[in-house]
Amino acid sequence: MAIPDYQSIMLPFLVQLRDGKEHTLGEVREALASHFGLSPEERGRLLPSGNQSVFENRVGWARTYMKMAGLLEYAKRAVFRITPRGLNVLAEGLPELNVRYLEKFPEFLEFRHVKKESTASGLSESPSSVTLDEAIESAYQQLKDQLTGDLLDQVRGMSWRFFERLVVDLLLQMGYGGSRKEAGQAFQQGGDEGIDGIIKEDRLGLDIIYVQAKRWKDGATVGRPEIQKFAGALQGKRAKKGVFITTSNFSREAIEYAGMIDSKIILIDGERLTDLMLEHGVGVTTTTSYEIKKIDLDYFAEE
Repeated sequence: MAIPDYQSIMLPFLVQLRDGKEHTLGEVREALASHFGLSPEERGRLLPSGNQSVFENRVGWARTYMKMAGLLEYAKRAVFRITPRGLNVLAEGLPELNVRYLEKFPEFLEFRHVKKESTASGLSESPSSVTLDEAIESAYQQLKDQLTGDLLDQVRGMSWRFFERLVVDLLLQMGYGGSRKEAGQAFQQGGDEGIDGIIKEDRLGLDIIYVQAKRWKDGATVGRPEIQKFAGALQGKRAKKGVFITTSNFSREAIEYAGMIDSKIILIDGERLTDLMLEHGVGVTTTTSYEIKKIDLDYFAEE
């Protein structure tokens, strides 16, 4: 089944606490995963940031909302239990528990009021099916997708010589190539037999990587023949490692061929190229930075 939203998790979560005993978030999360019949793949699905699973995030927010409504309380660090109010809610036999119901409690209304004030500048509240973390990451991903498209268009519009310099800058930022001067000279000395440049794999130059860089404005797909030519050039150099970078994309046949030959050829298409540029700060600059903090439970642990 699909991963339930945080509101659908609330009532089953509270039911897990009805024995009045102390529970950890981990044990409740395991019970909920079994209750909803989630597969390992569904449990392992991550938020766009990759820092937390979607299910874990939604369980955490279900707990937070119910705590703010006074249905559960912390017994000690990372351990909680149901409250008398929570038991009363279960006694009502509700078919579901959601934000609208929680608004009957003044503590939760106060919490919601503060949260709404924080979004008054124009950022609307997240839909009921997603958590605030998911809404933030979704907005971030939309901005990133737009930037990625604009960045790729910018790269495609530059000269081939600029593109080769960009490739050198990126590889250096990724830790390859030794010095900037050495990497630049290595590229200038390349350009023969299907190879555009030579880059050091490590700063000591214990091994080298051969590079092919293709800047195609029209976005034409790089096919198997281009990869075969590059593989042949590597064999001529008795080389085992190569990187083929393009502003376009690779055909299925090209990808399959690169995966079946002895030489290790890494294929980097336009989308992957711009992702690496963003990750390593090449051709982009940071305009605004936000920090999202959480409570340090270790700090509040009493001896």
